[in-house]
Amino acid sequence: MSDKLISSLKNGLIVSCQALEEEPLYGAEMMVLMARAAEEGGAVAIRSNTPQDVAAIKKKSRLPVIGLYKKNYPGADVYITPTLREVSEILEAGADILAVDATRMARPDGIELEDFFRAIRERYPEAVILADISTFEEGVNAMELGADLVSTTMSGYTPYSPQHENPDVELVTRLSALGRVPVLAEGRIWTPEQCVACLNAGAHAVVVGTAITRPQEITRRFVQAMDGALQRSHN
Repeated sequence: MSDKLISSLKNGLIVSCQALEEEPLYGAEMMVLMARAAEEGGAVAIRSNTPQDVAAIKKKSRLPVIGLYKKNYPGADVYITPTLREVSEILEAGADILAVDATRMARPDGIELEDFFRAIRERYPEAVILADISTFEEGVNAMELGADLVSTTMSGYTPYSPQHENPDVELVTRLSALGRVPVLAEGRIWTPEQCVACLNAGAHAVVVGTAITRPQEITRRFVQAMDGALQRSHN
């Protein structure tokens, strides 16, 4: 079943439908509409945050859902599905793939990533695990721990990973070249051309979020470009 699911993502676009509580489109109802629009546009899967959104999208969409649960804990830097409690809630909500942070940042209660993976496998042996990583070394480690897929989600979002304005195509290339598990390209992907570049680098599939589903950020990019052009013309 997991092989068939992972194969269905090949060369496809996964759309991340997420909104934080302080954002205009926050709420499961809005994310369901986003997911349905993405499905009509040809997406092969949806990436979704919170059990509520995952469950709602599963009811209205035929696409597989990559589920995660962003939760902040005191003294911890990891916030993407950080503990077994969030793992349980996301899987019980019906997520087809479980996304977890697999970086070396501090985890709640000081739990080691290896122990976290082991606990997931013991409790949910059939779970399909997607490891969100930020560096080549983290990607390799996640593969060794048994991740079914690896995604470059966190590249540029950890203090020690290279900071880029563009997608980390180099990281996609290096991890894909290993040929061990499918690699998803994610992070700062704004154009179809960048999606193609990621596929050419060996990505199994490409995840795009902000450029499709966060209109306030899309609008901001247009405004900044226009303001910048006006300032240059006046100099």
